[in-house]
Amino acid sequence: MEHAIQLSYGQAFVATDKRHHRSSMAVQVPVDDTLVSQGACALIADSTSKNAIARQAGDLSIRGFLADYYSTPEHWDVKTAATRVLRALNGWCFSQSRFVKGGGYVSSLSALVLKERQAHLFHAGDTLVFRLRGAEFEQISRDHVTDIGGYLYPSRALGMDASVDIDYLTLPLKQGDIFLFTTQAVRGTLLPSDYVSEIRRHAHSLDEACRYLAKAAAERASERGYDGHSFCFQMVRVDQLPEERVEAPNLHYGKLPIPPELNEGDRFEGFEVLEGLSPRGKARVYRVRDIDSGQHLIMKTPSPELALKDTYLKHFMLQQWVAERINSPFIVKSVAQKRPRRYLYYLMENVEGERLSTWLERHPNATLAQRLDIAQQLCKAVHALNRKNVLHQRICPSNIMLDQHDQVILIDFGTCHFLEQDSQETARELVREVGLTPHSAPEYALDGNISRRSDQYSLASVIYWMIAGHLPYGEGVLAVKSEADLEAMTYTPLSKPGSVLPPVLDETLERALMPKKPLRFRRLSELVYGLKLTRQAMHGPVKDDSLDVEPASLGDPARRWKWLTGLLIIALIASFWL
Repeated sequence: MEHAIQLSYGQAFVATDKRHHRSSMAVQVPVDDTLVSQGACALIADSTSKNAIARQAGDLSIRGFLADYYSTPEHWDVKTAATRVLRALNGWCFSQSRFVKGGGYVSSLSALVLKERQAHLFHAGDTLVFRLRGAEFEQISRDHVTDIGGYLYPSRALGMDASVDIDYLTLPLKQGDIFLFTTQAVRGTLLPSDYVSEIRRHAHSLDEACRYLAKAAAERASERGYDGHSFCFQMVRVDQLPEERVEAPNLHYGKLPIPPELNEGDRFEGFEVLEGLSPRGKARVYRVRDIDSGQHLIMKTPSPELALKDTYLKHFMLQQWVAERINSPFIVKSVAQKRPRRYLYYLMENVEGERLSTWLERHPNATLAQRLDIAQQLCKAVHALNRKNVLHQRICPSNIMLDQHDQVILIDFGTCHFLEQDSQETARELVREVGLTPHSAPEYALDGNISRRSDQYSLASVIYWMIAGHLPYGEGVLAVKSEADLEAMTYTPLSKPGSVLPPVLDETLERALMPKKPLRFRRLSELVYGLKLTRQAMHGPVKDDSLDVEPASLGDPARRWKWLTGLLIIALIASFWL
């Protein structure tokens, strides 16, 4: 592939007792543009436990790293992506140890990412990584070991503690560099000269070189009385490096230029522009037709005015990542480009439907059950984003579409924000640049911390608006200028005398719409559960289409349901008596 690093690799494994082998290794070299954007990976892991289940820690860590690393946003740098993945793996391994008796999910791990003209090494534990450059053979990993009674044990590894300190090292690459991966069990068997001579002797085949090294190490160990060890070797060689290039200021990830302004009727990249949907703002949105297939799609391109701002372009790539990686029927889907791209843009499906506000205007007599069905679908869309640590930050009727089958499709990722990646200021700035909506959470107006509960507030506000036809706090966040304004916000109950809406709905929405973020539900599932209880309590469609309901009780919901149960039992007994 043009502009991509070219590698070759080999592996070999020899175990004196295959039942007790604890080592794993892997190399992944993508064959598409991912090789340019995220590089190739080579890993080795070595579990510390003899427990048959806990020995899987190394293999699962390698599989998990490869799956998760290549699922991170492509605009993240290697250090950010790999570190986040390793910390998540460490937490998972640590949590699994409590379910294992006589061992733990603990594993040493060395991960090397080779991207463009640099190598990035991430290391925790006692696995070994060497570099051979010419006649120079050196260890580039650091042993994290503790000597106890003459035996060396890992002092740092994945799953050993709730947090892990990961060594990070960057190295410039040269053509012909060879990286050798092996385990601590090989210590004391082969000398540096043995490695160099065997690798040079079998330079035509790295698999053969690894086999000879493993065989020589096993024989040397047997001569010295070592038993029960497994020896694995893995080598990666840099065959060709991409050319060094200086990026122009208006180019970004993938070396793709910003598209020009497009007008109706223009032909661009094999598409015909049918309509410009967003002629201003931070991005350009067009409805286009694929000239080859006739398919109608939505094309989104960066704004030419902001092409020199790298921060903006990185966020544009985050939008593309969200569209491509969030797999939910309630989130607008990305469409794969069939032809090579020469410009920076991405494609989404063209949702045949209407916005939520338009749907409600056409269905003024929609039942409460129909509105709650829309609400539950919207909850699933928000949950799909939050599960990937993404906040939508602009949940409002104009960004909610209903297709021809009344299925909810959440659109517009222009203000999406990654939790724990971008700063709080960045998140608020994204929202303010586009503009607050009446459904925005109060913390956006008061420089408060942003979290999943911020999306929860917007979601609950839209649900309330769907049912009541107005906002729960009048002008909402648009009227909040100070803490005093926050304190003065008073929830307007949905309920009115003589209506039949279950009180649990009012209680659920009031909790999710608390002006102070810590008082809202801890998890979105609690809001979903409240909606479920509402539907269970309805016993069929609501006859009162005005949706005016009786006042919600401010008492303890559990106590109220106990009283109701008691009254039903008394009524049942009375019916038998009569």
